[in-house]
Amino acid sequence: MGFFDIFSKPTVKWLNYQKSARAMQLSDFERIKYELRPCDVLLVEGRTRVSDVIRWITNSPWTHAALYVGRLNDIVDPDLRKIVQHHYQGDRDDRLIIESLLGFGTVVNNLDNYHADHLRICRPSRLGMKDAQQVIRYAISRLGIDYDVRQIFDLARFMFPWFLLPRRWRSTLFQQNPGKSTRTVCSTMIAEAFAFVQFPILPLVKQTDDEKVQLFRRNPRLCVPSDFDYSPYFKIIKYPFVDIDHRNDPHLLPWHTSGDLDRNEVDLYLQGELSPSEADVDAAIQEAIAGTEVTDAIPKNTPENEPESAISPEASEIEELPAEQNLLKAKSEAKSDVKGVGKGDGDTLSNPRIH
Repeated sequence: MGFFDIFSKPTVKWLNYQKSARAMQLSDFERIKYELRPCDVLLVEGRTRVSDVIRWITNSPWTHAALYVGRLNDIVDPDLRKIVQHHYQGDRDDRLIIESLLGFGTVVNNLDNYHADHLRICRPSRLGMKDAQQVIRYAISRLGIDYDVRQIFDLARFMFPWFLLPRRWRSTLFQQNPGKSTRTVCSTMIAEAFAFVQFPILPLVKQTDDEKVQLFRRNPRLCVPSDFDYSPYFKIIKYPFVDIDHRNDPHLLPWHTSGDLDRNEVDLYLQGELSPSEADVDAAIQEAIAGTEVTDAIPKNTPENEPESAISPEASEIEELPAEQNLLKAKSEAKSDVKGVGKGDGDTLSNPRIH
């Protein structure tokens, strides 16, 4: 046992510790299971300690991504089926996913492993059957690859403000190493699989000099699970455990029951009639209407409703004169003002600069 293994194995075991699942799930696993199609991306709100780290780094509840490949018979290529059978010893009718896990690497697992988790389906839009099989082909080629723990910490360092870290401590995510990587993480592996068929996730779109559009593929090592949720090229499919469609009316949802919140939930959720009542909303509307009526009753200071007495005779006389006469009158008034200052008791006009 090497020096690294002495510390890494206990650390991986501690990070993979899984908290208990919710008593009532947010998503309907049975409906999701039958909705999934090969090449769908399955997002998972993880419950392990490493999921908490990823959640903090990415600022998203989605901490894991897996690629759904379907049942064994859904894989068209017989050679690929043989590889999957070598890595998975379960039943042929099991619904399978390919994922990269800390401590296990890239593996084939049963979809039922996530029956107690909050899930979301991200389906690539307009991806044909042939390209979907190529995406799965790439994912199968990565089976057995180790999980890249360093990439998680590099991603964390990348998201720190640049001025806080010395250059030698900054992320190595941008190093372009030739050849195939020997380690990966869940979202990077899936991003590379879709890049294999030139399918976009969150590309950079730029306009060229000849006014055409060009896409630039994002560095797959910067891809995180929530990117599939944000991508405009993936359809989001949700099946909540308590669905509005199931009840046909949101007013019939079971808001008013005898259930209680525990101490971890009481600060995050509301219990009882704590929402604004209809009487409060009606009172606010009436107050707003009364305020608009008071404002409309105040006469506005406009030329149409301004009283004639407010306009001085001198001002009206100036307005009636032509523009040239107004200018001559203004100059004569200015000269008389200067003379008046010079006739004062002991007053002198210092540095007059009136022209």
